[in-house]
Amino acid sequence: MSCGQIALDKLGIKVDNYFASEVDKYAMQVTMKNYPNTKQIGSVTDVKAKDLPSINLLIGGSPCQDFSTLKFEREELRGSKSKLFYEFLRLKKELNPKYWLLENVQMKKESKLQLDEYLGVVGVLIDSNEFTAQNRKRYYWTNIPIDEIEKKHILIDDVINDKVDEKYYCKEHQIKHYEPCKYVAKGNSVEVIDFYNKSIKYNKANCITPHAFRCDRSATNIVKVNGRLRKLTENECETMQGVPRDYTNFVASGQRYKMLGNGWTVDVIAHIFSGMI
Repeated sequence: MSCGQIALDKLGIKVDNYFASEVDKYAMQVTMKNYPNTKQIGSVTDVKAKDLPSINLLIGGSPCQDFSTLKFEREELRGSKSKLFYEFLRLKKELNPKYWLLENVQMKKESKLQLDEYLGVVGVLIDSNEFTAQNRKRYYWTNIPIDEIEKKHILIDDVINDKVDEKYYCKEHQIKHYEPCKYVAKGNSVEVIDFYNKSIKYNKANCITPHAFRCDRSATNIVKVNGRLRKLTENECETMQGVPRDYTNFVASGQRYKMLGNGWTVDVIAHIFSGMI
């Protein structure tokens, strides 16, 4: 969905050519609506350096499912999805860009060290909660110097809208289903319930994932607003990811949630990109 282009725009960095290697038709549709000059070049497995001009910046995030600590049986670099990391590594060598950046999830130490060795740099762990109202720890491998992060102290209360359509609220039977989660108000009007870790986190939303649109136990973000449970809206998820409001509003709701969960936190990427200026 071109979070990289949003970050470059935010910094005022002009781009002559932006090539996107994407296969998800909905993400491509959103990209082309917002950045019609983007050159879509298909699956990364088919991209060859000889078909491209000199590249100044190579960015990517190989699929995380095989690394994620939330997945019980992880295949890591052997996985059918995470092996796309090798395509990034191949293009990094073929293109020899001035700058490059790779992102992936928090993973076990052995996997992290393996990627450090392949890429020749030590991946830096950055939590999106330094920039937005969302807890989202991700590793970033790059040759761009990363400046010290200045915390912005943005809380979920700053993002939540207390007047949203009734369709976002959980049904009565679902509310009863959630009662064992024991929400405890700490004086805040908003609470964030974390079903994965059986705990309650205040002031910051849980990590938005492709399942954020669900309103059941697999939901990653259920909030209690003024005593009622609901899922985050699409616009609230956009704000959590540093994406402009309605940026994704060209596809169905479920696809919007999915790509926002798969996407980058723009403010983190912009902070890293600022090291190129």
